[in-house]
Amino acid sequence: MPIFNDTKIAFADKSDAQLKKAYWMFKMIEQPALTSLGTSVLNFTVHNNFPFVTGIVKNTLFEQFCGGETREESMKVVKQLFKRGVGSIFDYSIEGKEDEETFDAVCKEIKDIVRFSVGNPAIPFIVFKPTAFGRIDLYEAVGKGAELTSSQKEEWERVVRRFDEVCSLCHENDKKVMVDAEETWMQDAADHLCEEMMEKYNQEKPIVWNTIQMYRTGRLEYMEANLQRAREKNYFIGYKIVRGAYMEKERARAAEKGYADPIQPNKEASDKNYNAGIDFVMNHLDKVSAFFGTHNEISSELIMDKMKTKSLENGNPHVYFGQLYGMSDNITFYLSDKGYNVAKYLPYGPVKDVVPYLTRRARENTSVAGQTGRELGLIKKELERRKNKTYLIEV
Repeated sequence: MPIFNDTKIAFADKSDAQLKKAYWMFKMIEQPALTSLGTSVLNFTVHNNFPFVTGIVKNTLFEQFCGGETREESMKVVKQLFKRGVGSIFDYSIEGKEDEETFDAVCKEIKDIVRFSVGNPAIPFIVFKPTAFGRIDLYEAVGKGAELTSSQKEEWERVVRRFDEVCSLCHENDKKVMVDAEETWMQDAADHLCEEMMEKYNQEKPIVWNTIQMYRTGRLEYMEANLQRAREKNYFIGYKIVRGAYMEKERARAAEKGYADPIQPNKEASDKNYNAGIDFVMNHLDKVSAFFGTHNEISSELIMDKMKTKSLENGNPHVYFGQLYGMSDNITFYLSDKGYNVAKYLPYGPVKDVVPYLTRRARENTSVAGQTGRELGLIKKELERRKNKTYLIEV
């Protein structure tokens, strides 16, 4: 029997009303045309300050996938998750802004998260996106080795400073920080920055963690090269291992600009590459620690099997599991129930500013084969279990 099918454990904290609301939302997301139209309308109405729409969003999509509008408001969710052995990773989910004032404000917010989380084991990681600290076009130019203008050089120095300030503060306070991965055309510059930060702050243990997207080609080779560099320069590596979330955009851009598609040819190849990433980590635990971000039950079980084969305790400090808040509770709470290290990505921020994240999440759910259907099936199973239990009690 599949091990991730215990809906009683998965939804122990959810009322019938909450489950029915979640079922309705996933049912809507399941329809690609409806999702596409709905997210476009949602972005427009919220951007143009339709107040009643903001209220509707907060009580539906926002409630399902976000912790709150502030860290303080989100602490209710953090405490609830931690009671069941699940950590929270605050994700300040402001997207789509590219001005220096916003970059500085987000950097300050991330540093505030670090200070806010010091001494709190319920918040095991800090996280930020590279484009929260600088323009994507600038990352692309730096990654390609383009000649920068004096203005661009100053701009890049500010990006590096923001990275360093956050990583330094995490090092001072013994907090692990993950740098998310984004589009391939900006990733080389982000990777190089992460390598510099690892060399600087991972001398004793992995403080800085980079993200590796296994739906990409060439990522195993990158990890091998980085491991060699880490051995030569004597630092530790932290990786968040994910599949990836920009497939359609990546393929379309590659076709438009006439370069080789950077994405694995199909899902089977992506899954194989992800599993190879698991093997890579398990074979190099002396230098590499990993946070396996996955909603895939087969991959989760494979990691557990590999840990058992190597006689690792379930709570081994070099291995973490992670899922997004509002999704895959059947995986998250099974793992926590068995004593594994597991955490939820917990987005937060003002509703209006988080809508781009929410609409992206809805579109990604629609495009991932089987994801939404699985959520619906689990919720339906739990509601039926509760109904049958009530009936038996009444009888």
